[in-house]
Amino acid sequence: MSEIDSVLKETRSFPPPAAFQQRARLKSQAEYDALWRESIDAPEAFWGRMARELPWMQPFGQVLDWSNAPFARWFVGGKLNASAVCIDRHLAEHASKRAIVWEGEPGDTRVWNYADLHAEVCRLANALRARGVKKGDRVAIYMPMVPELAAALLACARIGAVHSVVFGGFSAQSLKDRIDDGGCVAVITADGSWRRGKLLPLKTVVDEALATCKGVHTSLVL
Repeated sequence: MSEIDSVLKETRSFPPPAAFQQRARLKSQAEYDALWRESIDAPEAFWGRMARELPWMQPFGQVLDWSNAPFARWFVGGKLNASAVCIDRHLAEHASKRAIVWEGEPGDTRVWNYADLHAEVCRLANALRARGVKKGDRVAIYMPMVPELAAALLACARIGAVHSVVFGGFSAQSLKDRIDDGGCVAVITADGSWRRGKLLPLKTVVDEALATCKGVHTSLVL
């Protein structure tokens, strides 16, 4: 019997190509090691410095509050929006840079740059607001793996709604249970989805699930 090498504990390293290394934020193993050591030796200072690179809507006053141990509070007093962090801060210099590169099961492809993604997220966020979805509301997302799925997640974050992603292969009953358990007021879906060569009627499943859901007032089909 031949011997099998175990790689459960990996010790090998693979140097990157020189061109990639020059474009990287950390250009050497030594730089990485120094950054890692700082995160271990001075975690509060390290994470405070990292966090200040994000576009805070309201700056935090304290990095870590450990006064109620073992319950920690990070970045006390700070407020940020995940949608703005992921999209808006890139628009000034990278609006035309690719944000999403997608390929579907039949082989179709789509590319969204940051400007495209921003426009779609804002369009969907405004649609949710117009339908009465507000901060703190829960939104179920029952969609295939398409660019609009990312837009739906970011649109919810943009208005402060909480998203609950439900696997697109679940039955109507399973979807209903998750909508009810989450107290969702809206559902975002698609008309259908390809999976293993078959077209799945997602909207039909949503219609069946919503037939007995009492709290949902909005269903958006992207």
